[in-house]
Amino acid sequence: MRITVACPEALIPDANQLAMVLAFSPADELTYGALNWQDAAGNLYTAASFEARDEWVIGAQSELTRPGWDVEPYVVNMTGAGRAQAALVFAQEAVEATPTTLTAIGGMDGLAALAAMGLTLVEEPL
Repeated sequence: MRITVACPEALIPDANQLAMVLAFSPADELTYGALNWQDAAGNLYTAASFEARDEWVIGAQSELTRPGWDVEPYVVNMTGAGRAQAALVFAQEAVEATPTTLTAIGGMDGLAALAAMGLTLVEEPL
């Protein structure tokens, strides 16, 4: 299933920690970066759209566990990942992105999902 996630500026560090927990390696710490999207109020967001297995959805909604690849000295900040998980809103229909939620829509084309979140492309990415 395609999942598209909008991450507000304030949640980027924690969302990248969650991305590492739910994905495959330390490289996933770079999932959320450029602030290319904005809502009607001008709040900025970064976005990611990816194909994910059902396990991703289950894992995103279950108690988080440290990835097997993350051994001492630990790379993943599990507290930050937990904060991002607590802010996660997952839907399979239109849901507005907000500056306090990590908003995810499953099953929709990436650009359609971002539009369904009420986001538009920023002319000059920050």
